[in-house]
Amino acid sequence: MNLRHFRKLKDSGASLAAIARETGCDYRTVKKYLDESATALPPTRAKVAHPPKVIEPFKELIDEWLRKEPLLMGTVIHERLVADYGFAHSYQRVKMYLAEARPRICPVAPELHRRFEVLPGSQAQVDWGDEGVRMTEHGLAKVYSFHMTLSHSRDPFTCFVTSQDLVTFWECHLRAFEHFGGVPASILYDRTKTVVRRHVGPGQEVPLHPEALAFASHYGFSIHVAAAYRPQTKGRVERQVSIVREHVLRGRDFEGVEAMDSAFMDWLPLRRAQVHRTHGQVISVRAEVDRAMLSPLPATPYNVVERHLRRVAKDCLISFEGSLYSLPWREVRRPMRVEVRVSSERVDLHRVGGDNALLATHARSRVKGAWVVDESHWEGLPTGTTSPSNEVIAPIKEEQLIASRSRNAGVLVHHRDLAFYDRVGAA
Repeated sequence: MNLRHFRKLKDSGASLAAIARETGCDYRTVKKYLDESATALPPTRAKVAHPPKVIEPFKELIDEWLRKEPLLMGTVIHERLVADYGFAHSYQRVKMYLAEARPRICPVAPELHRRFEVLPGSQAQVDWGDEGVRMTEHGLAKVYSFHMTLSHSRDPFTCFVTSQDLVTFWECHLRAFEHFGGVPASILYDRTKTVVRRHVGPGQEVPLHPEALAFASHYGFSIHVAAAYRPQTKGRVERQVSIVREHVLRGRDFEGVEAMDSAFMDWLPLRRAQVHRTHGQVISVRAEVDRAMLSPLPATPYNVVERHLRRVAKDCLISFEGSLYSLPWREVRRPMRVEVRVSSERVDLHRVGGDNALLATHARSRVKGAWVVDESHWEGLPTGTTSPSNEVIAPIKEEQLIASRSRNAGVLVHHRDLAFYDRVGAA
């Protein structure tokens, strides 16, 4: 009750009924508190003594645990209290206390970030997009989208591939450089394994992949790595991933990645004609300045090579990407490992150690389960089967090989005259 308001109205000559109407109180309430014998303050309710909370004896212990480990789970705290300290109440009691104690003991900084702009030609941002399983030239396969965005103008480039390996990743860069007509001064990446050799803790220098360093040195740009769990750092390209997915891919069927690339190039003029809501200019107009400040491409491209170690089997074959590649049997020593150097079109097999001599070269198979075999590698190698006269069966001739291709594999089948089996049965 506002007694001061009551008395002021009374002193101005208002009646009790008028004061009641003005303040919205009952007439008897106004009369009661304006009576000369009434106290100056309204009556207060008597406080009811509540029993102490069941979590009270354990507060200091829980606070100490939270100071040591801020992310300690409530279920773990409840489990330890029950097992070691005789706590006989439900998990909800612990949960209610943690809701108050955790922000007090270990407050979380707000998710804020600073907006930044860059000079023309100074930065591009790169990211992958996972587009799911789609129809390609080789049947159903996982498709990924590669995105590069010039940070100053938001001028985009996108291409679609079926692999995220090292060779494909840097080949996509070369396609982007050719599209933009030059190379930016720096490129910002996630901590992907094709750029970062291994993950390190906060504040430590990030070790870069040797091929990433060599590629960046050849094309003259510097590599910047975004902070872990901070997608806002490269928000320009993050946004581009969702825009391309919605405007180019959503609700459409394609015969392969080349058709997806064509669809993006058809849509690109529409995107570049838009006024970007951040810098307020037409993307294509701002991109003219951005592209003019890019560094020129070097005269010779850099050949990215991915390196792996593989064990040589008894049949002089090594396995890579689910396909088999042959080695000359005279070069094989058991046990033996070879270094597989993979480019976009070739697979080179090198000896490990010594002179690292080249042992074999094959075309890279794009189909899993294929046999990529040079028949000359097996010439003079026993087949393991002899005729009754102990004569070794002659090596398989090229015209005797029949390619029987199943869904994913090409299998070489030996075609013999049926008289051979008659001779074996007669023996």
